[in-house]
Amino acid sequence: MTADIRPVTRALLSVSDKTGLVPFATALVAHGVELVSTGGTAKAIADAGLPVKDVSELTGFPEMMDGRVKTLHPKVHGGILAIRADAGHQASLAEHAISPIDLVVVNLYPFEATVARKADFEETIENIDIGGPSMIRGAAKNHNDVAVVVEASDYEAVLKEIAEHGGTTLPLRRKLAQKAYARTAAYDAAISNWFARELKEEAPAFRAFGGKLIEALRYGENPHQSAAFYASDEIRPGVATARQVQGKQLSYNNINDTDAAFEAVAEFHPARTAAVVIVKHANPCGVAEGASLEEAYAKALACDPVSAFGGIIAVNQTLDAASARAMVEIFTEVIVAPDATDEAIAVVAAKKNLRLLLTGGLPDPRAPGLTVKTVAGGLLVQGRDNASADDLDLKVVTKRAPTDRELTDLRFAFRVAKHVKSNTIIYAKDLATVGIGAGQMSRVDSARIAARKAMDAAEALGLKEPLTKGSVVASDAFFPFADGLLAAVEAGATAVIQPGGSMRDNEVIAAADAAGLAMVFTGVRHFRH
Repeated sequence: MTADIRPVTRALLSVSDKTGLVPFATALVAHGVELVSTGGTAKAIADAGLPVKDVSELTGFPEMMDGRVKTLHPKVHGGILAIRADAGHQASLAEHAISPIDLVVVNLYPFEATVARKADFEETIENIDIGGPSMIRGAAKNHNDVAVVVEASDYEAVLKEIAEHGGTTLPLRRKLAQKAYARTAAYDAAISNWFARELKEEAPAFRAFGGKLIEALRYGENPHQSAAFYASDEIRPGVATARQVQGKQLSYNNINDTDAAFEAVAEFHPARTAAVVIVKHANPCGVAEGASLEEAYAKALACDPVSAFGGIIAVNQTLDAASARAMVEIFTEVIVAPDATDEAIAVVAAKKNLRLLLTGGLPDPRAPGLTVKTVAGGLLVQGRDNASADDLDLKVVTKRAPTDRELTDLRFAFRVAKHVKSNTIIYAKDLATVGIGAGQMSRVDSARIAARKAMDAAEALGLKEPLTKGSVVASDAFFPFADGLLAAVEAGATAVIQPGGSMRDNEVIAAADAAGLAMVFTGVRHFRH
């Protein structure tokens, strides 16, 4: 046996998730390992006919306080933390009749799942594991001598090494220790963030975030950047929870763009209307509502058919075959939907590289949540922009009020503006975008670019007039000067929706009145950087 191999003579198993437990325990016993366990884990092992010592036999104390105290004992932690090559540690073990523990197998109380099912405060508190993280951290610290397992997926690797080497190797123990600390860190992050939500603490003194690996990615935004995709503890339908029915592995950019598209389409309640969002490079390039997904897709595509090539398509209802047939006519990277019919899945299957993601539902655009962005040496954390166009109290500020048709399109346009990079200008008509200006340093440039793209789209459709004629326009933030508004007038817009709040609001309102425009203020800004 080489110097870094540590034999496994005694294992402590205490698991909430008992997946694979009995076969693992059976294999350990076959290798001559003594099993020590707790509560339900010990019962499951004993019921399988395997020899197991209850931890209370080891410690000489029964479980107390409804199981809150059972492994917090020197005979447990001494056995885990003793350094095998330290004569003093070995003397302490002998003096106090403590047996070494060579393998610790613990997965934690299901705190995240308890929060997800909206358990009450007291039940949630009782699902905070104390002994488990202590044993995990102790074993991980003493990984030179002890192996620690926090996931059933690692059972096979441990058994393989015991079979091949008669014990565990240092590289495996170090790998398992890293995972162990990451698991307890993510667990503590979930607990602390739940507490912050319960206490309505918007800026706690310490903020932690954790995630579980979904998959390693080939690269990040660019080939020279490494990347991986993690699931957080937030329960929210989307790309992280979706089932990929077919297609190539998602790239970093695919995931980012798919999330942008699906969050945008969720603004449109599926019981009210069919909606389609087409995204390219994290910005919508076409959004529309329709009587069917097929109709909505045709309207969305008409906004910018050039940019839609190689884009992401998100829908808010079950994908049907007719819509799928229309969508596969051009090259598309991803289609994401709450669900799809068998016939639609078969249609998409003809394009083997096209990814089809089914999420099982839509995210709630009004739900609270956090967004996180890294900066040098820090994190920027903010609440999700969960303001909904349906909830806004619009204020008419011009002499002319919008017509009912204009008002409907104004709310639609502002709903879209929320999901386009700032500075944002959206032209919309008949519940479809007809021009989108995104991410410009000047708002007037966004207005002109959106109008230019609308002219290009009109030419592609063989129309003589720009699509923006008779449209409405939305701005994600106030017009600082009248020039941006005048650019919209020049494009043919008849009504405007904007947050208001500029020092020159009166100047902008006067320009709107002079042009015969209707304008409403929302009092809500939708910056998106």
